[in-house]
Amino acid sequence: MERKDFLKKTAAGVGVLSIIPMINACKSESKEAVNNEPLKSEVTELQKPKIVKDNEGSKLNVLGDNQNIKLTGADTNGQYTLIEQNNVPGVGIPPHVHENEDEVFQVLSGQVEMNVDGTTTILQAGDLIFCPKGVPHSWRVVGEEKARAMLSIFPAGLEGMFKELADLPAGPPDMEKVTAICGKYNLKFV
Repeated sequence: MERKDFLKKTAAGVGVLSIIPMINACKSESKEAVNNEPLKSEVTELQKPKIVKDNEGSKLNVLGDNQNIKLTGADTNGQYTLIEQNNVPGVGIPPHVHENEDEVFQVLSGQVEMNVDGTTTILQAGDLIFCPKGVPHSWRVVGEEKARAMLSIFPAGLEGMFKELADLPAGPPDMEKVTAICGKYNLKFV
């Protein structure tokens, strides 16, 4: 049986043929759903395109990690945060676990040692790694040159934690305060 004949003779074909007039009717009616509630596209305002130049963003020093937040949840409708990191050898973040966020970490220049779930890898310029939520991971800049990396966090929200951590007084971190701030965002050190 040919496809055209199959569609004509089956309920699927009848269903498809009956949907077309409904689609046309919806185009001419108001944009309210049948139950008079607004459509989802009317509830959530779509974000506008945003251009962020190389030297632009929100620059923070988060416990020694030099970050430049390029896109926040406010820019991406809560979908992700994008952070550029620029650090000298020796800078790193100890093992930690995110309960809510997945991360993609891409090295743009320099070398970064990543440890994900007990496996250590040296990432070179152009390499990237995916760190799923719930999996312990850490990173540290190694080698002789500064490292530049792009960190994508899905979904957005951790930029709030980074801002709170950056507002802590200079000097050795008060780990009790650091742990409390991170705990509010469901991030814990392991």
